[in-house]
Amino acid sequence: MLAQISIRDIVLIERLDLAFEAGLSVLTGETGAGKSILLDSLSLALGGRGDGSLVRHGSDKGQVTAVFDVPIGHSARLMLRDNGIDDDGDLIFRRVQSADGRTKAFVNDQPVSVQLMRQLGQTLVEIHGQHDDRALVDIDAHRTLLDAFGGTSDEAVQVSGLYRAWKDAERGLKKHRERVEAAAREADYLRSSVEELEKLNPREGEEDELAEKRARMMKSERIAGDINEASEFLNGNGSPVPLIASLVRRLERKSHEAPGLLEETVELLDGALNQLSDAQMAIERALRNTEFDPKELERVEERLFALRGASRKYSVPVAELPALAVRMISDLADLDAGEEKLKQLDAQVGAARVAFDAAARTLSDKRQNTASALSAAVMAELPALKLERARFMVEVQSDAGQPTADGIDLVEFHVQTNPGTRPGPIMKVASGGELSRFLLALKVALADRGSAPTLVFDEIDTGVGGAVADAIGQRLKRLSGTVQVLSVTHAPQVAARAATHLLISKGPSSEKAEMISTRVARMDDKARTEEIARMLAGASITEEARAAAARLLSGNG
Repeated sequence: MLAQISIRDIVLIERLDLAFEAGLSVLTGETGAGKSILLDSLSLALGGRGDGSLVRHGSDKGQVTAVFDVPIGHSARLMLRDNGIDDDGDLIFRRVQSADGRTKAFVNDQPVSVQLMRQLGQTLVEIHGQHDDRALVDIDAHRTLLDAFGGTSDEAVQVSGLYRAWKDAERGLKKHRERVEAAAREADYLRSSVEELEKLNPREGEEDELAEKRARMMKSERIAGDINEASEFLNGNGSPVPLIASLVRRLERKSHEAPGLLEETVELLDGALNQLSDAQMAIERALRNTEFDPKELERVEERLFALRGASRKYSVPVAELPALAVRMISDLADLDAGEEKLKQLDAQVGAARVAFDAAARTLSDKRQNTASALSAAVMAELPALKLERARFMVEVQSDAGQPTADGIDLVEFHVQTNPGTRPGPIMKVASGGELSRFLLALKVALADRGSAPTLVFDEIDTGVGGAVADAIGQRLKRLSGTVQVLSVTHAPQVAARAATHLLISKGPSSEKAEMISTRVARMDDKARTEEIARMLAGASITEEARAAAARLLSGNG
């Protein structure tokens, strides 16, 4: 139910925090006090259309926050979870309206689209008035309400699932048939391509491996040339090692003839020979480590060329050649076994259609039976609402040749407002006041079935009085036993039946005395008596009006 609403800077409302309780709450006040503003604010918080003109004059933005106490398994919570929004605790709807027309929507402090906010709001609150009877405007809702009344909502969900399964099977059959037909047109091309790709046998990631190996081998080739040149210099015919060794031997022999003159030179040359010997061994090791096979490089380059040639031929990256081969093999298999699979899929479509038809027919039969019961239940409420000469009919037209996800039935509420007139769709035949009373009778017949947890009725008692107004009050009170009911009313008979009575009035703004602000006050017993007396007597409240108000309140306590 709606637990609380907070409004900031919306039209005439400067600052308003209002708590609601279960049962029937009424909002009364003089014309122009701001009752419609309160409903417009609630509608805004539920994802209704935003408008910069809603922002209070002199403010940059307005804001409405609505808090809902919702059962754990309610569809609004499931919808929030499906959209990745935390649903712990109360559900908090917040709408920010800027004066420039822009709006922002939040649910549980998470930004959401206005569309999602509206979808969530429709599961929580229904707002009904003489010109906004959504439950009657939408013909699809008529079928939903009939299912709710007859307890066939779960069967309707099952039928919808069977319809989707049937259509999914049809789409699968169509897709497979198209694949088989396409494969048949390209059979020769497919077979040659599959043969070529199977022979090529491309592997995933092979191009990158080969390219890396080729680069490494080419680099090794260049390095190997330099190392070979160094090896030739150190170990070949032109190597300086033999010359230096011969020179060292000669100098060693001469050093005996001139002691102290050549020993250092001999020692240094001998060290150089040792270093050159180490260099010869190191260059040999390097040669072994950079062994290069030109034939292997050639094989790598030929493989790369073949892969890239196939890539160009089939207009796909090399990396996608393995997947292409799989698809072509699958297409060829579909061609070879296509007719058999088509028969299987066709049989599945037939079975799915039979299952849907059977469930839809069973549901249709139950809807036909329920239609009479719902018509009777609504008719039973009409006499007290001064519609005793009217008739309410639930028309169910079944056409198995026009199936939908909702079954084979078109459900529409028809009425006949006076004997001798032609019955017709309720939205075309009933006047605004009649429409509201038909809706109330329908809601009472449904009780809490097919209804949002909070129902808001906006002046549905307009133009009626006395016994009819009292009958409306009785039915609103009865409804409030199963759902929360909020009613904007001018009828004292309705107001007297409320568990909570809220008075809407206008007065000077707390910020600027020259500005007007809407206020809402919860009234005690004494204040209620005075307000209902005003509703009975008008501007001049008499003692007789106060006594009549007291009798109304005591009789509805």
